[in-house]
Amino acid sequence: ESPIFVKTFDLLKWVLKRTEKFPKSQRFFLAKRVNDTILDFYETLVRAAVRKEQTGTALKEADVLLTRLRHYVRLAVDMGYLSFRQYEYAAREITEVGKLLGGWIKKKA
Repeated sequence: ESPIFVKTFDLLKWVLKRTEKFPKSQRFFLAKRVNDTILDFYETLVRAAVRKEQTGTALKEADVLLTRLRHYVRLAVDMGYLSFRQYEYAAREITEVGKLLGGWIKKKA
């Protein structure tokens, strides 16, 4: 399996576990946004891998979703739903996934 899928899957599991602990008032707002974004990101990667003719479009969409995820995670920290240490971990992982995605985009260009 490609490293981007492994890294993204691990990040997905980590995010889902953390958003379960968001305050109840935020589980249907920010937690849902975070979860939907990372799940959409993963699905978009799968689409890019399966549908070769749409790879470029899917990868650009994935890049937007990853940027959105980065902002939502930052917001979760600012709101106090994630610790700074958790943010550091998430930011490192998102950056690593972003590098892998960037390499894939360059390869397809």
